[in-house]
Amino acid sequence: MKHDEWHPGTLLETSGGYWKACALHAAVQLDVFTVMEDQRLSAEAVAERLKADPRALAMLLNALTAMNLLDKSGGLYANTPEAARFLSRKSTAYIGYIIKHHHHLVASWSQLDQAVQTGGPIRSRMWDKNDDARESFLMGMFNMAMNLAPRIVPKIDLSSRRSFLDLGGGPGTYAIQFCLKHSELQAVVFDLPTTRPFAEATIGKFGLSDRIRFQSGSYLEDPVEGSYDVAWLSHILHGEGPEDCQRIIQKAVAALSPGGMILIHEFILNNEMSGPLFPALFSLNMLLGTASGQAYSEQQLSDMLAGAGVGNIHRIAIDSPNDSGIIAGTI
Repeated sequence: MKHDEWHPGTLLETSGGYWKACALHAAVQLDVFTVMEDQRLSAEAVAERLKADPRALAMLLNALTAMNLLDKSGGLYANTPEAARFLSRKSTAYIGYIIKHHHHLVASWSQLDQAVQTGGPIRSRMWDKNDDARESFLMGMFNMAMNLAPRIVPKIDLSSRRSFLDLGGGPGTYAIQFCLKHSELQAVVFDLPTTRPFAEATIGKFGLSDRIRFQSGSYLEDPVEGSYDVAWLSHILHGEGPEDCQRIIQKAVAALSPGGMILIHEFILNNEMSGPLFPALFSLNMLLGTASGQAYSEQQLSDMLAGAGVGNIHRIAIDSPNDSGIIAGTI
């Protein structure tokens, strides 16, 4: 937004923007869009299926209609095509898990002023929370990666590579997508033991259990077993401070075979750290949830790679809805 676009109306719209977010969160938490399916239903019928209060549910449905997520005609509601595609669990393009993850972040964001004053986190990490929060986080990462991977995988030539390390890979989405693209590729997903059930179930759904295995460990504390042609680090560095980021990169480089490639996928700030908007806001999200995490600039990430002995450092252009980018290099 340009400076001259700020006025009381835009300021108040931004200030109250969480109202829309919370309406969306509530609808996803309640599974409204899945219940609606491809039918036209009354508020009473939806409330009965959800075991919700009819009056309150009607208010939510009306708000969702005003947000163009539902269509209302003759007192009956139906999903818009976009809601059916992205917000119904029955759709392969479902992104509800990442929206549920955002719901779990709301309480900490409401205390951002406290975090800025103290410099310390407000919330614990997702894997320290309950099963629902952990599932929302892991499968939310899966949602996002599944939507983004088709834009990324064709941009990176791994045709001559045979072994792939997905460090901190969560459900293993990128390992899955790269293996689907390259039939000769074998992969390891390295992540915490609590992640294993989600990862192995997801890998199994794609019929890749014979080519992708899970290795339990902490990328800060535990050694990475094996030698690899490619190390993929997607959205793990922002959770750590600069010194630990350097350690993680060094560990990934140490696991590479001669001529190996390292790829860092992150929300990347400009070198003045003043934008783009999403990485700048995401840095605040890391302030709220980690002791020293943040978003990093392209120069900072490049310097970390150079410090680990990586050469041919360059950025790979990708079309990303949230200003994520890829920094690549070889040893």
